[in-house]
Amino acid sequence: MTIIDLVLLLLVAGICGAIGQAITGYSAGGCLVSIALGFIGALLGMGLSRYFDLPEIFVIQFDTVAFPVVWAIIGATLFVALISLFTRPRTVR
Repeated sequence: MTIIDLVLLLLVAGICGAIGQAITGYSAGGCLVSIALGFIGALLGMGLSRYFDLPEIFVIQFDTVAFPVVWAIIGATLFVALISLFTRPRTVR
């Protein structure tokens, strides 16, 4: 995997995490949090798809790494929704 593949993988993960945050309406942080949510969402989404025996809908291939975009968005949305349930809302004074 080249450095360009890694940067593109981080970019796609960040976009998936940001979409997951936008769907739930809860922002957990900035760019780095979105990237982390994209990767966690990919793991969670792929785990769910394998558990329910569902197909991989849209996968982007980076050299030897396959990134499931749709399952990453679904997983990130579920993970952000779970985070928002257990955290207090921020109050602005």
